[in-house]
Amino acid sequence: MLADARNDPAHIAADLLSQAEHDPVAQAILVTDDAGFGHAVMAKVKAHLARWPDDSSARQSWERYGVVIVVRNLAEAVPLIDALAAEHLELAIAEPEELRLQIRHAGSIFLGRHTPEAIGDYLGGPNHVLPTGRRARFASGLSVSDFMKRTTYLECPPAALATLGPATVTLAQAEGLPAHALSVSLRRNSVLPD
Repeated sequence: MLADARNDPAHIAADLLSQAEHDPVAQAILVTDDAGFGHAVMAKVKAHLARWPDDSSARQSWERYGVVIVVRNLAEAVPLIDALAAEHLELAIAEPEELRLQIRHAGSIFLGRHTPEAIGDYLGGPNHVLPTGRRARFASGLSVSDFMKRTTYLECPPAALATLGPATVTLAQAEGLPAHALSVSLRRNSVLPD
């Protein structure tokens, strides 16, 4: 989550704990540009947790993996956000759209101070089957296209085989697959007209 000091610390603390309560090994991370705000959020997390059992997932997760990271400015947070590649990312800032356009890796992004991730969990509409464990760097949330069967097609006329063949043979040999190399080199050496 990225949040600035214009948020209510109690709101941000609750949002962090809503992530932490999913699993005792979940990570709840706040990135902010204001150290005082970060401390206020940590105090509110502690206050919220005082009402929950000692063995709650939220408490276990926060105590082991919860963290507040202070950056000099919001723009500095973008590379960090991309490196974290969070499943859920709240942008609780004044102009979330501007920063959203710079972020490449997040499963789902929640825009603005009044869009807690819990809305997305239950009623907001965006898909909730999202990449976890930093997989947002290379994967997207589940979509209807994941249930569609796709078949790819490739046709290689003689001119294309002549162009692609040498590199294919080289790669197959480097990979230790001589039959792959042979299947291409035999065809290149005896190209028949269509």
